Amino acid sequence: MSRGLHRLPLEKPIYELEDRITALEAAPLGSQQEEELRRLRREVVERQRQVFGNLDPWQTVEVARHPDRPKTSDYLPLVCDEFVELHGDKAFGDDPALVTGFAKLDRYKVLVIGHQKGKTLAERQACHFGCAHPEGYRKAMGKMRLAAKFGLPVICLIDTPGAYPGIGAEERGQAQVIAESMFLMASLPVPIVCVVIGEGGSGGALGIGVGDRVAILEHAYYSVISPEGCAGILWKSAAHKAEAARALRMRSADLLGFGIVDTVIEEPPGGAHRDPRQTARRLKSYLLRTLRELVGRPTDGLVADRYEKFRRMGRFIDAETAAPGPIGGGADGSGNGGRNGAVSA
Repeated sequence: MSRGLHRLPLEKPIYELEDRITALEAAPLGSQQEEELRRLRREVVERQRQVFGNLDPWQTVEVARHPDRPKTSDYLPLVCDEFVELHGDKAFGDDPALVTGFAKLDRYKVLVIGHQKGKTLAERQACHFGCAHPEGYRKAMGKMRLAAKFGLPVICLIDTPGAYPGIGAEERGQAQVIAESMFLMASLPVPIVCVVIGEGGSGGALGIGVGDRVAILEHAYYSVISPEGCAGILWKSAAHKAEAARALRMRSADLLGFGIVDTVIEEPPGGAHRDPRQTARRLKSYLLRTLRELVGRPTDGLVADRYEKFRRMGRFIDAETAAPGPIGGGADGSGNGGRNGAVSA
């Protein structure tokens, strides 16, 4: 259980109970004190379930950004039996914001690609807080082509507020290289499994987010823009970030309902930052189960299904202008739904 220095306001009642437990454990214990300890420990677990089972959208963002939340570098030794990191894009340099390497996951040999935010201030600055440059995505693409050459599945761990927005990144083709990465992933002839483990921000996340299966940890989020960025555009002030977070519908349950993700991986009571090992066990179980499902499937069907999966996203029917007809279709049953009917984004 993590008891780091960073305490979210929503965790206050949990930490108050844990502080009472710590004080009680420091004193001589009698039968009454032992019973009180057992009661308080049960109450901590119940309070964790209550608090983290009812997070509002902005609180979800706070949990996803928690400094103690496990990063890619935390999951690698807990999930993988072996990991050998691969560096460089063979063009400009090595971007520490994206980690790539070959790994062994039970009986599967895989390629792992993951955003890395860093833990200390120096690491975070070196990793640009998980915001990758073009050379990071070029590195990822080069390693994906290597995985395809050897027939290895690809696992992507997504945790970024977005791609790096600086001038240098734009000069080196940030937008184009993200588009090229998505294009490559859409046609890569090996299984791809993507998991949002923290923040899933905009094109920075999508750059390694096109997969046969896309999952998300329970208290992570996946969004076209940050709540602060959305509030700045709509209200000209980040003060409306909580309202923007509600409007973006970016929590795991929303994303599952929209069909953006296939699976929500449940986190331990109190969130991943309080029990990284248990979270890693659940992540590993999901990855192994999914690899068993995907490995060995015919390549043509795998790629075709992946492409269709993403083509279906964003489809909607405008009920006001759709003519009566079969469910999901227009009056002629063609699926057009009238003048403004079913639309593929």
